Amino acid sequence: MTAPFPLLTRRDAAAPFLAGKARAVIGMRRAGKTSFLHQCLADRLAEGIERDRLVYFNFEDERLGALEVDQLGAIPDEYYRSFPRYRGAVRVTWCLDEIQVIPGWERFVRRMLDSENVEVLLSGSSARMLSREVATAMRGRALETVITPFSFREFARARGEVAPARRRLIGAADQSKWLARFDDYMEVGGFPEASRIAPARERVGLLQGYVDSVLFRDVAERHGVANLVALRALVRQLLRQPAATLSVNKIYSDFRSRGIGVSKENLLAFLAHLEDAFLVFTVPLATRSERQRQVNLRKFYLADHGLAQAFSPTSGLDRGHLLENIVAVELTRQSRDLAYVKTAQGHEVDFLATAFDGSRCLVQVAADISARATFDREVRSLVEAGAAFPDARRILLTENAPPRGATLPDGVERLPVWRWLLDAPGGGEG
Repeated sequence: MTAPFPLLTRRDAAAPFLAGKARAVIGMRRAGKTSFLHQCLADRLAEGIERDRLVYFNFEDERLGALEVDQLGAIPDEYYRSFPRYRGAVRVTWCLDEIQVIPGWERFVRRMLDSENVEVLLSGSSARMLSREVATAMRGRALETVITPFSFREFARARGEVAPARRRLIGAADQSKWLARFDDYMEVGGFPEASRIAPARERVGLLQGYVDSVLFRDVAERHGVANLVALRALVRQLLRQPAATLSVNKIYSDFRSRGIGVSKENLLAFLAHLEDAFLVFTVPLATRSERQRQVNLRKFYLADHGLAQAFSPTSGLDRGHLLENIVAVELTRQSRDLAYVKTAQGHEVDFLATAFDGSRCLVQVAADISARATFDREVRSLVEAGAAFPDARRILLTENAPPRGATLPDGVERLPVWRWLLDAPGGGEG
């Protein structure tokens, strides 16, 4: 327990300690969960906790052999035999990575929480237990921290850039630099490993491999899906159309016309499995009526926009949809609830985000508002939605400036999307 922790890109997520609760670090494969565990340990060390009290176990390490659940108790016993002065006297932090490979592990963790002075951080992503289930298996004894692929701030940090202080004015030269970096982010995406690969062919192959791992290991293998043709066709359709409304009826009809046999029930099950594996997430209509939420189409987004780039020719992707996907993922980091809005006049606003403090924000995303008709349409939707949600801040996120002579109505803000992303607050509990 003397090896230094690896030097990795710092994530903006947080994992504060709460007595009696484990911390489940969850998210899609290869998003950086293990790296975040090392960050947590390094933070505890920086707080003054002795290195000997920071324990990391990877249960996929072949040196541990085929451990059984009744053997897990030997691990803390052996540790406290070496450090008897710590037992019960001071808190010891345990990072248990990939612990789900041992059936019955949750009983062991609950016993540790009840009988020892410990902090427990858990993570897992193998097909034997999806990472989200690491939290649910603890039956209320775990809090979640969701790790997503890099945000734009984290992507820039990984490239050695220091983001400007929030809301600080940026000169023209620096603006050009950040615009170029944002173009990199749009092309590469946020998966940590992919962001370090320059050749596009290798990066595409890597990201496609990530999707295959989710498709075959986290969905097909775990849930016994035999209809791999339909599952793969569904995944490809989702990845090529981010930020779209999702109609299972339309997908079903399209598949039938193409000779792909699958029931609507199976399509719904496939979508639920993909969402559980963090490959996609859906956003419902903003309404107080649960029935209206159920009958209206949901919009779906990808865990990272880089996946769309890896499965579609660049010419076939709508830049506005990629921007909307980036904003959707960022809002999930900041918000406890996310929905889209249909106004009484039939127009749409991309997001109504409710923060953890209860404050709300209407967000409209548009790549290009240089045409007056586009500018007027996007602003009109925000104004109409503002009438229905008068307490909500109204923001128009764009890549370019409004047309000459256009003015924003009172209460509507316009921000460059890259700057809004840089100014986004750090993540927190999921």
